[in-house]
Amino acid sequence: MNSIVEATLRHAQEQPERVAIFFDQQRITYGDLASQIERFARALRGRGLQPGDRVALFFGNSPEFIIAYLGVQLAHGVVVLVNTQYRKVELSHILNDAAVRLCVTSEVGAQEILPLQIESLHTLILIDGSTSGSISLADFLNGADSISQQRQGGTDAPVFPEANDPAVIGYTSGTTGRSKGALLRQRNLLTNSIAVTSAWHWTENDCLLLTLPLFHTHGLMVGVHGTLLTGASMVLRQKFDAADVLSNLQNNHAITMFFGVPTMYSRLLAEVERQGIKPRQLRLFVSGSAPLSPQVFNAFEQTFGQRILERYGMTETIMNMTNPYDGERRAGTVGAPFPGQEARVVDVQTRRPLPATEIGEIEVRGPHVFTEYWQRPDATAEVFDADGWFKTGDLGWYSQDGYYTITGRARELIISGGYNIYPREIEDVLESHPDIAEAAVIGLPDADMGEQVVAVIVPRTDHHPQAPDIISFCRQQLASYKKPRQIIIVDSLPRNALGKVQKHVLAAQLQTP
Repeated sequence: MNSIVEATLRHAQEQPERVAIFFDQQRITYGDLASQIERFARALRGRGLQPGDRVALFFGNSPEFIIAYLGVQLAHGVVVLVNTQYRKVELSHILNDAAVRLCVTSEVGAQEILPLQIESLHTLILIDGSTSGSISLADFLNGADSISQQRQGGTDAPVFPEANDPAVIGYTSGTTGRSKGALLRQRNLLTNSIAVTSAWHWTENDCLLLTLPLFHTHGLMVGVHGTLLTGASMVLRQKFDAADVLSNLQNNHAITMFFGVPTMYSRLLAEVERQGIKPRQLRLFVSGSAPLSPQVFNAFEQTFGQRILERYGMTETIMNMTNPYDGERRAGTVGAPFPGQEARVVDVQTRRPLPATEIGEIEVRGPHVFTEYWQRPDATAEVFDADGWFKTGDLGWYSQDGYYTITGRARELIISGGYNIYPREIEDVLESHPDIAEAAVIGLPDADMGEQVVAVIVPRTDHHPQAPDIISFCRQQLASYKKPRQIIIVDSLPRNALGKVQKHVLAAQLQTP
């Protein structure tokens, strides 16, 4: 077996009536799921998709997302994941950079995409209707039915992807330049999911309540992959709502697992307090995508009577480390590497490995690590050493007994509500405003979101920008979660002798009472 889609179709052969996805009032069995994946793959091939062609997914949580995701891979295409909150700046860059040929989206998404100049894009597929310049999902799939009728019996056996075939491009950014596409191969997806499901004792008897966005590694490559690899089931929701989640946890006794980001857990605790109930225990609660504070960790244990399992991953590597399923789940740590994977801490300057308790940059190595940044050999060479160690950009240390703690980020990344936010991208937008001469974006602590985006700006001479107008300007250009929550106007930015803005000085100044 070389892929998640192959595992899914095998489960369909063995247990076709087993339910894979509960979504609203729908119950989708493995047999149904497999037939729809195969139909989607046939339709793609009928539209001329060639092996390695890129297909973007730009819509929200639904069974259609999973069907399209696996259908693209079964057709030997490459999925390009696109955050549903992205707008024209991000969309134009990603769709052009990946040279996307087809895009599956919604009517809302089409309104964002159609005005853009994407030379490679020849088919826009809408899951909820059709507009000028697009095709409805129903019409798209009817093409697959025509292909089946033309072939004897219409039952061509699927040709599964090989282990080294490209599978997914997930876009991520550093602190400089445009976002980069991390190319993950089928073997990366499969081996990591095997490691995760083994470490967390995931079996076909589990049912995952999944409210994380499917365009994100956490929801898709952990939640969906693990479910389908093991033949388990999931209750899929369009989005996280604390009251809805708590109701599901209390009343649906089939649910055994819930995965979330720290913000979700803090809001879940607040909802428990608001309703004044004693929550039901599950087999496993997992947190990731941002640091889980010891305060939330301890409050959850007191309220739910069990400890959250915190883990550590990223787009380029999927899952890197985990606290143990059996054993101490230590607050403030991300545990140790998953089975078959390695990690170490190195000196940032010399790149020499450091002993326990010393802080340096975390590096990881193993079959889960991506192979390259899409068409960026320079960026790829920068993050790998000759022995295959990948530089994560995260600072941390490990204890004598092997628990890793992340202490900060070597790159100027902001994590708000589980989303990665890169200051340079926001600064570029701010500095395109006619009233702004310079901008520096930093993250400041926020009790609910973990961090909030703060923009410090220097106005152009004789210009007087207003904070609400600046925030609105950013919202039109970028995803909502990236827009600054505060705008601070200053005469100048602190710089070092080389002229580089000293963001740590700004952060210290703004946090000083």
